[in-house]
Amino acid sequence: MTDTVQHTRPERSLLLRARVALPIASRPIRDAGILISGRRIAAIGRWRAVARGHTGRRIDLGDALVLPGLINAHCHLDYTHMAGLFAPTRHFTDWIKQITVTKQTWSDDEFRDSWLAGADMLLRTGTTTVGDIEVVPGLLPGVWRRTPLRVFSFLEMTGIRSRRDPGAILDEARRQIRVLPRGRCHAWLSPHAPYSTKPELLARSAEVSRQLGWPMTTHVAESASEYEMFARGRGEMYRWLKRNERDMSDCGHGSPVKQLHRSGVLGPHLLAIHVNYLGRGDARLLGESGTHVVHCPHSHTYFQHRAFPYEPLRAAGVNLCLGTDSLASTQPQPGTPAELSLFAEMREFALRHPKVAPATLLRMVTVNAAKALGQAGRLGELSAGAEADLVAVPFDGSARDAARAAVHFDGHVRASLIRGRWAIAPA
Repeated sequence: MTDTVQHTRPERSLLLRARVALPIASRPIRDAGILISGRRIAAIGRWRAVARGHTGRRIDLGDALVLPGLINAHCHLDYTHMAGLFAPTRHFTDWIKQITVTKQTWSDDEFRDSWLAGADMLLRTGTTTVGDIEVVPGLLPGVWRRTPLRVFSFLEMTGIRSRRDPGAILDEARRQIRVLPRGRCHAWLSPHAPYSTKPELLARSAEVSRQLGWPMTTHVAESASEYEMFARGRGEMYRWLKRNERDMSDCGHGSPVKQLHRSGVLGPHLLAIHVNYLGRGDARLLGESGTHVVHCPHSHTYFQHRAFPYEPLRAAGVNLCLGTDSLASTQPQPGTPAELSLFAEMREFALRHPKVAPATLLRMVTVNAAKALGQAGRLGELSAGAEADLVAVPFDGSARDAARAAVHFDGHVRASLIRGRWAIAPA
């Protein structure tokens, strides 16, 4: 962590003032006052009303826009230092092979340094909560203690290459979770993808997650080759995995989403990551089951996938969120260092989907993501009773322009408060 990132005690009473606040769950507020009591927001409204009778500490953020701390619904912090290592490949499986080989050469220290660098990037670019896929569970809880971020670590499980029994894989992950401390950070389950895990592991993980009230993630329908493999029992991924002695009997029976449906995996506990390729009826299955979908715009562009099916998913009532994915699926521009940033993901999404209103897009990194992670009403909004997670960015405009300004903000936040503690204190 750098010197400007601080852990402080939550203040018993703190009153913030800002030019504009974007509560997300309600209308923008000009000349806003936000009263913090311990770890929670006690009140929010116009400054004169909120400040009346308050005798505690006050901080005027000046020309600033305050919004809820952003929620990154999908990330791979372990891979941050892989930025720029892999040029875009013709086949998705070629990228998988490259990253798999690289992971095998890294030490735990390299993964740890990479994780912490990514966490620092997210903090500076407005994220206060992250749903992170963890491939090295031994890093936990050590890395949790070294960041003020609220981290939900999803332990990745595969098993195709190792030929391990799905029950043994799941039992091991649950043992790892049981010994971890519970508080600001939590650990849950992430069977990697339908192509890399057996249907039994997907089904049993979903059953456990439902029983315990845990969110769960899995990558699904990410690439055209994955879709071709499941829907038609052919294609480049099908041939590669068959050569590696994967049991291919679950292929040729419908789309990857339908594969999850057959395994009983879909439901309000599930964050389905990517979902770039839909078959007929897939959007309806996702919507009716309450499954959440997480789209990663820059990763989508890197792999040159076909247009993300935003409209069919929206029309089906699917709760849509955004994530950064990892820097292993980015191609940094010369002179511009790669950085994990939900603001950058919103700008990329807006470029590809210009008809989507800024307010709708902001919900995808706040209230929608909070709902997907089981934190509705607690995170992703500025409201009385919600956790005191918020960020401030420079802003000298009017309340009616605030949502658009937030979506197109490019830079580091001026301040960040997590659980009532300054993670980045205002200057």
